Amino acid sequence: MDTVKASIKSVPSINLNNTHMALRRCWHPVARCGDISELPMGVLLLGENLVVFRSGDRVRVFYDRCAHRGYPMHKASVEAGGLRCAYHGWLYSPSGACTEIPALPGDTAIPSRARLRQVGGVEERFGLVFVCLDEPLPGVTLPVLPEASDATFMAGDLPVLRTRSCAGLLADNFLDTAHFPFVHAGTFGAGEDKVVGSFDVRRSPGGTPAGEFAFSASYEHLFANREDPAVAKGERPLNQTRRLLYRYVAPFHLSLRIDYVEAEGTNTIGFFVCPETDEYCRIFSTIWRNDLAGDEARMRQAVDFELEVLKEDLLIQESMATLVLPLPGPGNPPGAARHPAAEIHTRADRTTVELRRVLGELVARSAD
Repeated sequence: MDTVKASIKSVPSINLNNTHMALRRCWHPVARCGDISELPMGVLLLGENLVVFRSGDRVRVFYDRCAHRGYPMHKASVEAGGLRCAYHGWLYSPSGACTEIPALPGDTAIPSRARLRQVGGVEERFGLVFVCLDEPLPGVTLPVLPEASDATFMAGDLPVLRTRSCAGLLADNFLDTAHFPFVHAGTFGAGEDKVVGSFDVRRSPGGTPAGEFAFSASYEHLFANREDPAVAKGERPLNQTRRLLYRYVAPFHLSLRIDYVEAEGTNTIGFFVCPETDEYCRIFSTIWRNDLAGDEARMRQAVDFELEVLKEDLLIQESMATLVLPLPGPGNPPGAARHPAAEIHTRADRTTVELRRVLGELVARSAD
């Protein structure tokens, strides 16, 4: 841990909040694909209002204001695959160009600037719509999740939750294991070892998970698998091996793959955060399991259990007084940001220190 301390001490810090400018050049989830239809829907991202709708086989995302008088386009009607503003009736094609202004004669030229403002990028991946407000920053990529395309895994979506929280602190919480015995005593944490073992943390430029601003962290330990039916039958021991693989892709895309070695099952938890405003986020979470034999009832039980775990986390996160994640990095004037020394890092915080380092590099790259 000495090298970690040395790498961040006496370095000016950056307070990363939910609407930091650097996040405009990153990918964020804004909706589940199944919730998008031809009817326009309004969403919030980094303090910006957006309108989302499906036209043909593509999801379209624009800033949520008519080019004429700024009326919200999520209140528009659908026409010819595009949108007609409910205020003055301006009609926009699926590409965002205005094709009709009813108040003008039909032979009047339409101003070239009469178009909806586009976002920097839109992508669909494992059931989510991701948006980048501005041009994506080089090295910033979408997350990779092999389990989502593996036919042996069942998928179960948790309800989308809106919470008063900091996206960076939610990512920090997901990567942290030291809180398990205390925060999750009501679900899985009562039997967890309080001592955090050594994680193998690896940066992965150009590899898996993906991109320059990404890392993985692996850990293997013994645990009491009381949920294994073979334990009660005496076919397997109570203490079994569990392998954890955390995968992180900046800014707020995370997953945890849990492999139960003796029981031969895998549970992967996907966790994707949308920073809406300075104070609020939405959380999109999905679990993938290959040990449920296609049983939908068991999947519903698994989803309900993960939802209870997430609610335990949110009780902590919603109580945070300061909704920022301090990052090591240059650029802030004296007194404008907290120094990392305001947080005390220990050997048990290896993954969350790496999170701060990666996001600090991302912010610095964006400033360049």
